[in-house]
Amino acid sequence: MIRSVFKGAGSALPRRIVSNAELAERVDTSDEWIRERTGITQRYVAGDDETTGTLATAAARAALADAGIEASAVDLIVLATATPDSTFPATATQVQAALGCNGGAAFDVAAVCSGFLYALATADSMLRTGMAKCALVIGAETFSRLLDWDDRATCVLFGDGAGAMVFAAEEVSEDGPGVIATKLHADGAHRELLYVDGGPSTTGTVGKLRMKGREVFRHAVVNLAEVLEEVLVQADVPAGAIDWIVPHQANLRILEATARKLGLPIDKVVVTVDRHANTSAASVPLAFDAAWRDGRIQRGQLVMLEAMGGGFTWGASLLRV
Repeated sequence: MIRSVFKGAGSALPRRIVSNAELAERVDTSDEWIRERTGITQRYVAGDDETTGTLATAAARAALADAGIEASAVDLIVLATATPDSTFPATATQVQAALGCNGGAAFDVAAVCSGFLYALATADSMLRTGMAKCALVIGAETFSRLLDWDDRATCVLFGDGAGAMVFAAEEVSEDGPGVIATKLHADGAHRELLYVDGGPSTTGTVGKLRMKGREVFRHAVVNLAEVLEEVLVQADVPAGAIDWIVPHQANLRILEATARKLGLPIDKVVVTVDRHANTSAASVPLAFDAAWRDGRIQRGQLVMLEAMGGGFTWGASLLRV
């Protein structure tokens, strides 16, 4: 069978680190308050010369280097972001130009924190059907540009960054490597729980992020547990066979609750929310790259990726590395 086989990963973070203590000087909060409720200790914030596009390009270069693949071999770039450099053209085309692999398909996907899962599913479909041979799947965000820095309930939660993974279409056996199963969902009825109050065709402005945290938390725990079960059933794999879960890094409490619902120990969950905060579409590939580079994730292992974000959108994907 033809599968989308993982070849390499990379990531990029802004230069500036903002600690909880620094935020506490700006808004009515404290390091203890943030840690207890979210598990976050710091986040990265992009400077004036750092954009979603520059971070995405750096992550893509790192992923290609890790894969040992030249940029010229890439004929598909799918970039997940809610914070593009421009309304158009797609930031993916800017990454393509920077890499010098013009001519293939390149486009953005907007599914907020679930964006990387949507981007991966799209690339996987195109690779398996022969529309592409080698894909860069990227999640990149500069969420700091959407934050209301006077709203302590939201500004402490988010950070900037980018992660990328390279996939290639290869013929493999049933127990071989590659993306095995993916499930995606959306429910637009819950828009008011997590959204940005601006846009080109409404206010003509970028807008600021607005969120009702408790309601989002409740939906996230239920939806993520259900979609993970769906993927396990589709793949005919028991939960205990999963080597690692790489989740969207929204909140440590959500990660813990999801692991409990699946009956999995928290030490099987890759956690980077403490140092990256919530980087939206970038969080899954950032977390994957961290565990890939420190040796936790290894070839032959089963890895579950999962995320939920504004929309609501949510999804999960199982791959054998």
